Amino acid sequence: MYVLGNQMARTNAGKQNVTISISPETVRKARILAARRSTSISGLLAEEVERLVGAEEAWERSERSALALLEQGFHLGGVITASRDELHER
Repeated sequence: MYVLGNQMARTNAGKQNVTISISPETVRKARILAARRSTSISGLLAEEVERLVGAEEAWERSERSALALLEQGFHLGGVITASRDELHER
Protein backbone atom coordinates (compact mmCIF):
# COMPACT_ATOMS: atom_id res chain seq x y z
CA MET A 1 0.00 0.00 0.00
CA TYR A 2 1.28 3.48 -0.74
CA VAL A 3 0.03 6.98 0.08
CA LEU A 4 -0.80 9.66 -2.48
CA GLY A 5 -1.42 12.95 -0.74
CA ASN A 6 -4.26 12.26 1.69
CA GLN A 7 -5.54 9.27 -0.31
CA MET A 8 -4.40 5.72 0.19
CA ALA A 9 -4.08 3.52 -2.88
CA ARG A 10 -3.70 -0.23 -2.73
CA THR A 11 -1.31 -1.87 -5.16
CA ASN A 12 -2.90 -5.27 -4.50
CA ALA A 13 -6.51 -4.18 -5.04
CA GLY A 14 -8.57 -7.10 -6.27
CA LYS A 15 -5.82 -9.65 -5.60
CA GLN A 16 -5.54 -12.46 -3.10
CA ASN A 17 -2.44 -13.57 -1.23
CA VAL A 18 -1.19 -17.13 -1.69
CA THR A 19 1.43 -18.86 0.45
CA ILE A 20 3.85 -21.32 -1.11
CA SER A 21 6.83 -23.27 0.20
CA ILE A 22 9.95 -23.48 -1.92
CA SER A 23 13.55 -24.31 -1.17
CA PRO A 24 15.96 -21.59 0.01
CA GLU A 25 18.07 -22.13 -3.11
CA THR A 26 15.05 -21.54 -5.34
CA VAL A 27 14.20 -18.40 -3.38
CA ARG A 28 17.76 -17.13 -3.85
CA LYS A 29 17.61 -17.73 -7.60
CA ALA A 30 14.12 -16.23 -7.83
CA ARG A 31 15.35 -13.04 -6.09
CA ILE A 32 18.11 -12.70 -8.67
CA LEU A 33 15.72 -13.34 -11.56
CA ALA A 34 13.15 -10.90 -10.18
CA ALA A 35 15.82 -8.22 -9.73
CA ARG A 36 16.95 -8.68 -13.33
CA ARG A 37 13.36 -8.14 -14.44
CA SER A 38 12.83 -5.17 -12.10
CA THR A 39 10.07 -6.90 -10.16
CA SER A 40 9.53 -8.85 -6.96
CA ILE A 41 9.34 -12.60 -6.47
CA SER A 42 5.62 -12.13 -5.91
CA GLY A 43 5.30 -10.21 -9.18
CA LEU A 44 7.37 -12.81 -11.00
CA LEU A 45 5.20 -15.66 -9.72
CA ALA A 46 1.94 -13.80 -10.34
CA GLU A 47 2.94 -13.11 -13.94
CA GLU A 48 3.90 -16.73 -14.54
CA VAL A 49 0.71 -18.13 -12.99
CA GLU A 50 -1.40 -15.70 -15.04
CA ARG A 51 0.45 -16.81 -18.18
CA LEU A 52 -0.16 -20.48 -17.37
CA VAL A 53 -3.86 -19.91 -16.66
CA GLY A 54 -4.23 -17.91 -19.89
CA ALA A 55 -2.55 -20.66 -21.90
CA GLU A 56 -4.82 -23.28 -20.35
CA GLU A 57 -7.93 -21.22 -21.13
CA ALA A 58 -6.77 -20.73 -24.73
CA TRP A 59 -6.19 -24.50 -25.05
CA GLU A 60 -9.69 -25.24 -23.74
CA ARG A 61 -11.26 -22.74 -26.18
CA SER A 62 -9.32 -24.30 -29.08
CA GLU A 63 -10.32 -27.79 -28.02
CA ARG A 64 -14.02 -26.84 -27.83
CA SER A 65 -13.80 -25.19 -31.25
CA ALA A 66 -12.10 -28.22 -32.81
CA LEU A 67 -14.62 -30.63 -31.29
CA ALA A 68 -17.50 -28.49 -32.56
CA LEU A 69 -16.03 -28.59 -36.07
CA LEU A 70 -15.63 -32.37 -35.89
CA GLU A 71 -19.19 -32.74 -34.63
CA GLN A 72 -20.46 -30.57 -37.49
CA GLY A 73 -18.47 -32.51 -40.05
CA PHE A 74 -16.95 -31.38 -43.30
CA HIS A 75 -18.53 -31.38 -46.72
CA LEU A 76 -15.81 -32.48 -49.12
CA GLY A 77 -17.85 -31.94 -52.26
CA GLY A 78 -18.65 -35.57 -53.06
CA VAL A 79 -22.11 -36.96 -53.73
CA ILE A 80 -23.20 -40.41 -52.54
CA THR A 81 -25.10 -42.09 -55.39
CA ALA A 82 -25.33 -45.61 -53.96
CA SER A 83 -27.47 -46.75 -51.06
CA ARG A 84 -25.94 -48.22 -47.93
CA ASP A 85 -27.12 -51.70 -48.92
CA GLU A 86 -25.53 -51.37 -52.37
CA LEU A 87 -22.24 -50.37 -50.82
CA HIS A 88 -22.27 -53.35 -48.46
CA GLU A 89 -23.32 -56.09 -50.93
CA ARG A 90 -21.07 -59.11 -50.87
